[in-house]
Amino acid sequence: MLIKSQVKYIQSLSHKKLRDTEEVFVAEGPKLINELLIAGLPLQQLYAVKEWIAEHGRQLSGSVTEITPSELERISHLQTPNQVLGIFKKPVFTANRPARNTLSLMLDTIQDPGNLGTIIRCADWFGITQVFCSVDCADAYGPKVVQSTMGSIARVQVVYGELTAMLKAEPELPAFAAVLNGTELRKLAPIKEGVIIIGNESKGISADILALCQNRITIPRHGQAESLNAAVATGIILSYLTGAV
Repeated sequence: MLIKSQVKYIQSLSHKKLRDTEEVFVAEGPKLINELLIAGLPLQQLYAVKEWIAEHGRQLSGSVTEITPSELERISHLQTPNQVLGIFKKPVFTANRPARNTLSLMLDTIQDPGNLGTIIRCADWFGITQVFCSVDCADAYGPKVVQSTMGSIARVQVVYGELTAMLKAEPELPAFAAVLNGTELRKLAPIKEGVIIIGNESKGISADILALCQNRITIPRHGQAESLNAAVATGIILSYLTGAV
């Protein structure tokens, strides 16, 4: 059974300030929880209904609190709560900018949590292990982003910082900016080194970042749509530039 202070604490983790202070994040649902546990992310506490504990919780008995479905509804950040909620410690990363001999993503003001989560998931699918975000991107450890990653948040390093400073620190690292008028992807060979930059959902890549990019790339358009969703565009670009197609 949950006490009032526990309920208030878990509910408060919907706020970035507290997540940052506590250095934790919330994940929900059997599949996502299992992915994070397999990945070895440090677990602070699980809250689960009896059915989930009976099937999964024996080996985690010291870290699981049994709760009722109604209690799960009170603490869940989902519209439809799903058996188990976990509080995990945020991973600590040492990288603070893209490095030579690697391929990474750079996100300029991606503000939609679903887009950010899906981009992280795409990165994981194509073997990209580092995503660098501007400070005004959505929080990678917000509940909606974590759910959208479907576990990829455990395998992809998400680092926040000043993107122009990162690019200037590695001037020899090729930078590929996704724009509407650039070199078509099908004309490019796969790359193994560089940073692929995805811009804001409505405004694109900011001018100061674009000025530092040696390469401008475009997904060929055959229809009349004005633009592509940022996450969809990222998946298409990665499929070409990693050599998957």
